[in-house]
Amino acid sequence: MNLKIYNTLSKEKELFIPLDKNLIKMYVCGPTVYNYAHIGNARPAIVFDVFFRLLKSIYPKVLYVRNITDVDDKINNAAKELNEPISSITNKYTDIYHQDMDSLFVLRPDIEPKVTENIEHIILMIQKILDNGYAYENEKHVLFDVTSFNDYGKLSKRNKEEMLSGARVEVASYKKYPGDFVLWKPSENDDPGWDSPWGYGRPGWHIECSAMVDKFLGQEIDIHGGGQDLIFPHHENEIAQSCCANKNTKYAKYWIHNAYLKMEGEKMSKSLGNIISIKELLDNYDGEVIRLALMSTHYRKPINFGESLLEQSKNILNKLYKNLEYDSNDDTISKDVLSPLLDDLNTPLAISNLQKIKCSKTLLNSANILGLLNRSKDEWFSLNENLSISEEDIKSLIKERDEARKSSDFKRADEIREKLDKNNVVLEDVKGKTTWRAKK
Repeated sequence: MNLKIYNTLSKEKELFIPLDKNLIKMYVCGPTVYNYAHIGNARPAIVFDVFFRLLKSIYPKVLYVRNITDVDDKINNAAKELNEPISSITNKYTDIYHQDMDSLFVLRPDIEPKVTENIEHIILMIQKILDNGYAYENEKHVLFDVTSFNDYGKLSKRNKEEMLSGARVEVASYKKYPGDFVLWKPSENDDPGWDSPWGYGRPGWHIECSAMVDKFLGQEIDIHGGGQDLIFPHHENEIAQSCCANKNTKYAKYWIHNAYLKMEGEKMSKSLGNIISIKELLDNYDGEVIRLALMSTHYRKPINFGESLLEQSKNILNKLYKNLEYDSNDDTISKDVLSPLLDDLNTPLAISNLQKIKCSKTLLNSANILGLLNRSKDEWFSLNENLSISEEDIKSLIKERDEARKSSDFKRADEIREKLDKNNVVLEDVKGKTTWRAKK
């Protein structure tokens, strides 16, 4: 199976040729845990979850690492505002993030390192960059010297002026060049910090991902992913750090980025008040509905997210779950679903083709690679329709009705059907077997 993916580095769709076909290495930038994750944060999690599932269906082993940023100025500010310890903030929102991702049926990565648990390796990597002549120390800061790395800008394809504008750089006395970025900075007062060769302080944001990749995946990896907003400066800086710490490394062979998410045609922003958390959406929509909605547009295109898309996605899932009543011994993955995914993860076409499958086992296997159809048909409709009766009671009444029919007590059987009908449950008798669905 030939997998083609769009590589941000080359700006072309390329045939995926792994460094080692027996072990695929993928790293994706994870959350900064200081608040509830919003729906925009869910898009990369789901995009790379599908990549993860697809790669696992092709290769014998995939090692997937996604970090947790638990050292950040936003975290420090949140802790001060709430007058709580930093660890209580990060632990709380890490747990909430996991709950949200589980609700969206996002698989956990193989390794999920936290910055606070890997400071020693971060310090070692910064020292290597200094020793190799690509960084300098000034006023208790360690900074990367971007003028020393000739390939700086190769990912974002920006010149120095564009990079300065895009980075919104701080004009600081300790910088030789305005575009130089922080590897280590001093900590004061009640900010978190660790002892280092350059004094008590904490790492800059960019170095953490380079260090995580280096420690858990090695000097070179197959795939590095994240949102489009991370291309510059974050991923550009990662390349510079890693290539300068480990000479002659290419760091990541393929760079994959998902596009932005808009809410009802508007860019998400605090000023517009249209930032919706995953938790808020889960109060009104099933996680599988949200997941399907976020896969309905190709990952490299902006997605217009809103109520109409969610309702459309719910209707598609109703259709898919209804199709589970058909059965066969064919338990393969449909080529009509797999082929679009192999072509740069074309989820919209895969979802369209998924709806045409009538064989239950093939439908299940094909849906699973998209992270869909995670429940039984009965459970889905009981959870997602306005039923006034539990699934357990429905099954109990169906069993009682079957026994009544066997003993020719048709009056009782009709009474049970009528009772279920009043509770918005429709019975269907097919080939001697009774199934049920919720009224639409």
